[in-house]
This record gives sequence, C-alpha cells and structure tokens, in this order.
Amino acid sequence: MTRGTRTIHRSLWRDRAFGTYWLAQSLSAAGDAFAFLAVPLLVLHATGSVAQMGLLTAVAGAAAVGAGVFGGVLVDRYDRRTLMIIVDVVRFVLYGLIPLAWLAGPQVWLLFVVLPICEAAGMLFQIAAVAAVPTLVDRDRITEANARLQATFALAAVGGPLLAGVVSARVGPSAALAVNAVSFALSAGGLWLIRFRSRAEAAAVRREKPLAEFLAGARFLWREPVLRALTVLLSVFIFLTYGFTDVLVYHLKHDLGGTDGTVGAVLGLAALGTVAGALLVAPLRRRRGFGTAWIGAQLVCGLALAGVGLAGSVPAVTVLTAVYLCGVSVGGISSMSLRQEITPDHLLGRVTSAFWSTHYALGPAGAAMLTWAAGRFGATAVTVLAGAGCVLVALGGLFTPIRGAGSPRAARQAQPAPAGI
Repeated sequence: MTRGTRTIHRSLWRDRAFGTYWLAQSLSAAGDAFAFLAVPLLVLHATGSVAQMGLLTAVAGAAAVGAGVFGGVLVDRYDRRTLMIIVDVVRFVLYGLIPLAWLAGPQVWLLFVVLPICEAAGMLFQIAAVAAVPTLVDRDRITEANARLQATFALAAVGGPLLAGVVSARVGPSAALAVNAVSFALSAGGLWLIRFRSRAEAAAVRREKPLAEFLAGARFLWREPVLRALTVLLSVFIFLTYGFTDVLVYHLKHDLGGTDGTVGAVLGLAALGTVAGALLVAPLRRRRGFGTAWIGAQLVCGLALAGVGLAGSVPAVTVLTAVYLCGVSVGGISSMSLRQEITPDHLLGRVTSAFWSTHYALGPAGAAMLTWAAGRFGATAVTVLAGAGCVLVALGGLFTPIRGAGSPRAARQAQPAPAGI
C-alpha cells in the first residue's frame, strides 16, 4: 500500500494538466494579491474614509453573492474551461481600465462600477475552479490537490502584498492593479493549454430548467446534515470577518502609524499563515478527521482575531494575522474538499453555488457594519467582539454533526473487511 500511495503521489506531481492549471492559477493569485492591497489603498488615499472602504467591499460582495445564486447553474450547464477563460478575459479588460483612468486623477466612482462586475465574474470563476478540481485529479487526491493549490496561492500572496506595497509607495496603488490585470491574461492562456476530463453527466443537466437546476443544488446541500450545519455556521463567521482586511489596513495606518509599505509587509508576511494551514490540513484531516480540523480552525481564528485588536505593535499584529489566516486556510480547505468528495460531479457547481451564495449573503452587511463600527468605536473593540463571535461559532460546531464528521474511527469502520475474513 505504501508503494501504491507513493505512485499516486508522484503521478499528481507529474500530471501535465494539473501542473499547468496549478501554474496558471498561481500567477493569477499573485495578481490578486496586488489588488488585495491596492483597492483599499486607492479608496483610502482618495477619500481617507474607512467607511468608504467598507461600502465598496459591501457593494462588491453583494454583486458576488448575486452571481453566486445562479453561477452554479452555468458551471454545471456549460463547459467549465471555456467559462473560466471568458471570465479571465473580462477581468483583464476591466481591471486594466482602472490604472488608465487614474492617469487623469482619482476616479473612485469607477471602482464602484468595475469592482462589483469583477467580483461577480470572480465568483463564477471560483465556482468553476472548485468544480474543475475533481475533473483534473482522482477523488482520493482532492484534499492534496486543494492543499497544493492553496499553499501556492498563499506563497504568491506573501510576495504579492510586499511588492504591491513597494509599487504603491513609489508609483501609486493604481499601478499595482495593472499587474493584477496582466495576471488574468496569463491565467486565460494557461487554461487554453489544458483539457478537463469529459463529463458524461453534463448533457442531462442541460435538459433541466434553470430554476430546477439551482434548487437541486440547494436541496442536496440542505439534505446533507454536515453541509447544512457548515452553511449556517459559516454564514455567521463570514458576517463577522468579511470586512477584516479593511479594518486591518485602517488599524495599521490609523492606529499604529504604518505606511503603505508597512501594510504590504504585514499582509505579505501574514500570508505565510495560509501556507502553513495548507501544509497542515491534509495530515490533520487524516489523523484527526474533518470535525476536529474544522472546529479547531474556527477556534484559532477567533482567538487570533481578538488578539489583533489588542496587540499594540506591528510585529504582534503580523504574527496574529498569520495565525488567523492559518485557521482560515485549514477550515476553508477542509470544507471545500469535503464538499467535493461527497457531491456528485453533475451537481458540484450548483452545490458550490448554493453553499457560497448562502454563507456569503451576510458578508456585505457584515463588512459595512464592521468598518462603520471601526471608524466610530475603534478597531480594537471591533476585532475583539468579532473574535469572540468566531469562538462561539467553533463552540456551536460541537453541537452539530460536524463534530463527528470524517473521524478516523468512523472511516475505519466504514472500510469493507478484506476478502476471506
């Protein structure tokens, strides 16, 4: 068995289609890391208002939620690779408009037009990307494939904000968005070079009505006890944390006197926590099971989030943000892999759509409220309360089917007895 496991492990590394997909999405993630820092800085430089940052995040998040409602229908109905390429091209064009327009001076209104469209397109891309993984690798390698993708994305996120901070400090944050635009062109080119495995079930999906297709994903999600509990608890978690990046940027610049370069360094170094989480998640799930991994991750997130507001120095904020992102990484990869493992391929897009659109629905309101409260009461009070709420989410998971999901003991009991015994 050990020899066979090693063979599968090597084949995943040598898989050309997965390797090309991995590289293309890593380049795209590096560009996203530039936008992750550049967009809040553009708004802050132009308006000086954390509330405006939160409003933009809320509007863009609402557009993403709206796209998520029927995004899964499109992903299951049409060719996923083609959809992903089209989305990348659209984002390349729209993000490229921002630095061009900024040459004439700050155009904050343009952000409120471009960002919601790009976030809606991005939601469609993310649903397709999640649904694409099982068509690139075998199901018993899904967690490993997701972990490698997320680890590489996180590594890109380490260098991205660091470089974006330098670029923003020297030539302005609008230039950082130009890098993000180019990354989408590279991603589209990588996707053009590969082919996904054929989907024999896709034809049956096309014969269904759109509303019936969407409801099929929602019904599957609701009937699975673990996925249902995850959706409810993650809705609360997203509400509490969706505006965290805006609050963190405000805290670093307003409370701790940091520069754009400081913000980029903090976000870049903290992303190492995401790398750590991606490396830990596969062995953690094998040894402790899904429930322990997910609940523990939420607990870590809550404690770290509360600590960010209480920390009085940039190094301490950096370390605690890294711990928070480690928990987000473990919890996110675990839930995504579980959903991919138990959902039939012809439903995966719609189940992912229903899952994300439901638990992200409260995110925009949470971002607006979190940033408004930070401006009025301070970042410390907001992060402590949000962290306490995340701890309650973790405790809530102990009283749901999540607690016993995917435990090693249950997995061993489910395995068939060897022949002849």
